Amino acid sequence: MQPLTLGIKSTPRLTATCWPGHLTLRGRRGHCLRFQTAFAAAPTNSTSTTTPTTSPAVSSSGSETTIQQQQQALSYDPALDEEQQLSYQLSDVVMWAGTRRLQTQVLPIAEDTLTIRSLDWDRDRFDIEFGLDNGTTYNAYLIFGDHKTALVDTSHEKFHDLFLQALRAQLSAAGRSLDYLLVSHTEPDHSFLVPAVLDEHPDAVVVGSKVCLGFLQNLTHRPFKSQAVKGGDKIDLGGGHLLEFVMAPNLHWPDTMFSFDHGTGVMFTCDAFGSHYCSLRPFDADVKSLLPHYRFYYDCLMKPNAKSVTTALRKVKDLPYTLIANGHGPMLRYNVPELVGDYGRWSAALEKGTTTVVVLYCSDYGFSDRLSQTLAKGVTKAGVATEMLDLLSADPQEVVAAVGRASGLVLMAPPNDNADARTSLAALVSALKPKTKVVIAESYGGRDEPVDVLASSVVDVWGELLAPPLRVKELPGQQVYQLFEEEGTDLAQALTAKASIARKKAAMPPDVCKALARLASGLYVVTAQHNNARSAMVASWVSQASFEPLGLTIAVAKDRAIESLMQVGDTFVLNCLGEDTYSPLMKHFLQRFSPGADRFSGVEWFPGPHTGCPVLAGGIAYLEARVVSRLETPDHWVSYCEVLAGAVSDPAARTAVHRRRVANYY
Repeated sequence: MQPLTLGIKSTPRLTATCWPGHLTLRGRRGHCLRFQTAFAAAPTNSTSTTTPTTSPAVSSSGSETTIQQQQQALSYDPALDEEQQLSYQLSDVVMWAGTRRLQTQVLPIAEDTLTIRSLDWDRDRFDIEFGLDNGTTYNAYLIFGDHKTALVDTSHEKFHDLFLQALRAQLSAAGRSLDYLLVSHTEPDHSFLVPAVLDEHPDAVVVGSKVCLGFLQNLTHRPFKSQAVKGGDKIDLGGGHLLEFVMAPNLHWPDTMFSFDHGTGVMFTCDAFGSHYCSLRPFDADVKSLLPHYRFYYDCLMKPNAKSVTTALRKVKDLPYTLIANGHGPMLRYNVPELVGDYGRWSAALEKGTTTVVVLYCSDYGFSDRLSQTLAKGVTKAGVATEMLDLLSADPQEVVAAVGRASGLVLMAPPNDNADARTSLAALVSALKPKTKVVIAESYGGRDEPVDVLASSVVDVWGELLAPPLRVKELPGQQVYQLFEEEGTDLAQALTAKASIARKKAAMPPDVCKALARLASGLYVVTAQHNNARSAMVASWVSQASFEPLGLTIAVAKDRAIESLMQVGDTFVLNCLGEDTYSPLMKHFLQRFSPGADRFSGVEWFPGPHTGCPVLAGGIAYLEARVVSRLETPDHWVSYCEVLAGAVSDPAARTAVHRRRVANYY
């Protein structure tokens, strides 16, 4: 039987043959991927239009899932250009905790380089990212040099069996063992399977930053071969695959490093330049759909580290990278200059401000990292820059310098038995400037330094506590993260209140300010909810925007608490206030709520029939809507929203009208 020709553009780097029952992709140096020709379907994802709609076969037994991955499933991605029309290997779908669909996807991305993408179709929302509705992926990579083989990162614990089976299959097909395991950083969603990989490849050398290898000792609880690298160090895998390392701390983990392959132009960046967006399309071909997720991911994870982003971009600016192999979501191939440039522009805009908050946390301790990121996100929402430092790895002199130049301080309680943390604490207290505004919070690590003791030490040196210390009494959920984000926003607003007032007054000439105020608008209350997190705000910048589909626009200030619950795909209710009855509701929702306060306490409401978001009983009408897209302005997000349903409770009532004398205030 003669082999069949596969419809792939001819290339000296790759040949493909299709025999009855299997297909083989063979690299120039003899490395190959061999697949059976049975096809597995990708699961339906109601939030994504880029995945097939065929229902997957799921193997399960009782309450436990039986994983039955086979080397099967070559499919075809129409999003790829002719050069990249390479089929991928797709595992069967398995279930996690009875409701989460998991799958692995394997495909070549460059010469002698492939990715193992762990597809988490139903991952709802990461802890601090309220807008995660399209699942996520955890991307790992295999590089086959002439002499050595390297794995870049692993995967989440839930992919233990799926990931290891995929890794075994590719190494076996190439007739290779694993020589290097590159750990870009030790966050568990990328490093949890490091011990399992080392169990199967005990001679593999673990490569990482010095800080990374220290963290891994606590993760593996076993000796392993290691090689600490610093910026500019290189490892030669043979065949042109010369890997160069770039230290990129705080993106978004203190031990983060990038790896650049001089042979292929691929830069492996782990969390940086990623997105929580699960799709079979492995690259950024559909950039329009990807961009909102890419931006929101940046806002949640990278914006609090804008200074570190700028530093990392400066370090890699002379590297000739053409493909960014990130740790989450689609890899960047088609829009690399634009999307990398976005990181630079977004970070530079934040660094222009003169007000800075330093956030001190402890990586790999309790929830210190997640809660500190949430606080930092709240700070940056209000336009204030943050600088994040890990008390367990930062030099005390670095802590002193950062605290000395900052206007505000966030201190997450460190473990009470860590000598390095105690040294840094003593240093930072001595560096506090008078009237520095401070937020202190528990880390829920089990060995927290008492926050009241920390608060007393701050007050003793003239620091000002913004509010009583934040306490965490149970496993953090959405309400706790909402509390921490709102506390961060309050801190930023307290630091910029005077400057903000002056800026608004100087924003426009007096005559223009008075003329613009003649644009009358209605009065509304916007309400949103996700699980047990709820929020509300008074709104007047609302307008109908389309007939088909029926749509409206609403402007939401970037520092509003509700903004985190109004991402693309989120739902909300627009409650119309009556001209004769608006006062009680408007007065209630205009009051300044403390972080985490229940904005609906004392207000009668019921869940909307289509969205579950609060409908105010005191309104005269309501509309349930979904955010479709967002336009960014310097201080607001303008959301275009599709109306899902609505009703009028008082047909005779008219909507209250909001009139202003000047336009530099609401």
